Amino acid sequence: MNNQELKPAVIGFDTSNYRTSAAVVTLDGEILADWRELLPVSEGERGLRQSEAVFAHIRQLRNSEALIRSQAKGIRIAGVAASTKPRDGEESYMPVFQVGHTVGIMLAASMNVPFFKTTHQHGHLAAAAYGTVMENAEKMLALHLSGGTTDLLWADRERIERIGGSADLHAGQLVDRAGVALGLPFPSGEALEALALQGRCEGRLGCSMENKDLICHLSGAETKVQQWIRKEELSAEDIAREIYDLLARMIVRLLKAGAKKTGFAKALVTGGVASSTLLRQLLKERRNKVAECPEIVFGKPERSGDNAVGVALIGAKRLVGSD
Repeated sequence: MNNQELKPAVIGFDTSNYRTSAAVVTLDGEILADWRELLPVSEGERGLRQSEAVFAHIRQLRNSEALIRSQAKGIRIAGVAASTKPRDGEESYMPVFQVGHTVGIMLAASMNVPFFKTTHQHGHLAAAAYGTVMENAEKMLALHLSGGTTDLLWADRERIERIGGSADLHAGQLVDRAGVALGLPFPSGEALEALALQGRCEGRLGCSMENKDLICHLSGAETKVQQWIRKEELSAEDIAREIYDLLARMIVRLLKAGAKKTGFAKALVTGGVASSTLLRQLLKERRNKVAECPEIVFGKPERSGDNAVGVALIGAKRLVGSD
């Protein structure tokens, strides 16, 4: 089989604050390889400094080679894509994304194939929409929930506009800061959710909103949670459950406000926080009780956290569109 007979595919890279990721997809959207590895964070720490994260990405990207080689046989790399910054906008920049950018552009040059730039946020939306009713949507309402974003978004295939979200702390930061204070590993989502499943909720955390519910505030909730932990006023299980209950109430209010502003009847919810089974359950229950809240569309849990699948899918669509 000569090179022209091999199936063309695109390799994508995403080097975020949380994970090193690589993926390979065919031009018709088949996912051939999906590799990701958490950045190493010491016990008790709430993340890495950017310089530490950059070196961790460089070390960890080597680990993707064997998996990609074994799962992507019978193809030829026809293009390379990478997330080069967190989100749209000239001011958006974070050093960690330069690792994937540099590796991607050098790989593309060495193979004499096109290189496609995108953003971490565009990648999140593409990965979450994959295989859902939102996959081929020209425009959409979306909510991106992670350690670095709580963004209510209007998006089309070329640009993303932030129309609301958190004015201070992000949803993932609330989860991780509470988790680390409770002695859980970072990132703390899975461990905090396990505690929450054993806890009880009485709605003790107030939902602070403004600007017709397009803007939320989470710093006050974090202060209250830290007080509970410090004074041992609530069990770890109940604290965790209160956090997830607050997030569900806040998200539904954001989505309802977003639907009112944009007219969309459906909303895509993505990001690492959105991979939580408990949060999804609470959102579905609450959405059914709230009038005028849009239908909530979730991607697969494994596509909600940081990954390079969406980046590779974007590259594949651009390559097809350039033919």
